[in-house]
Amino acid sequence: MRLTIALALVLAPLFFGLGIVLPLMRFETLYFFDQSPSLLGVIATLWTGDDPVLALVVGLVSVVFPVVKLVAIAAEAVGAVRGSGFAMRLLPHLSRWSLMDVVLVALVIVAAKTGGIAQAFSQPGLWFYAGSALTAAVAHGLAGRIGASRDT
Repeated sequence: MRLTIALALVLAPLFFGLGIVLPLMRFETLYFFDQSPSLLGVIATLWTGDDPVLALVVGLVSVVFPVVKLVAIAAEAVGAVRGSGFAMRLLPHLSRWSLMDVVLVALVIVAAKTGGIAQAFSQPGLWFYAGSALTAAVAHGLAGRIGASRDT
């Protein structure tokens, strides 16, 4: 079990990093123009455009919350936090947002395809981002088990 949690603690941040820098999806409109934005590219475009508040919200939910969650899971796994620490109280709240972005991106792809706006195709960034969320969930579950066995 310790090998599995160690692997999850290494893969989750790796997948997260790849997920935010690689393209999330490719949009092709009129077969002449295509775009493949990454998550960081979307946030930068929103920030420099007319939507800095939306850029902050997307940045918080998509980048900051997952980073804080990964740090809290790692702290829990190595025993740096116990029982009712701040990280332990924060983790359930951050866990609620784990796959929210993946679902939103999937909805955008479906809306683009069904609305005739563009042809949309998922790209590796989306899969790595989803993989990070799932791997972090596995690490959190295993860290909770290790913490429970340590307390007994």
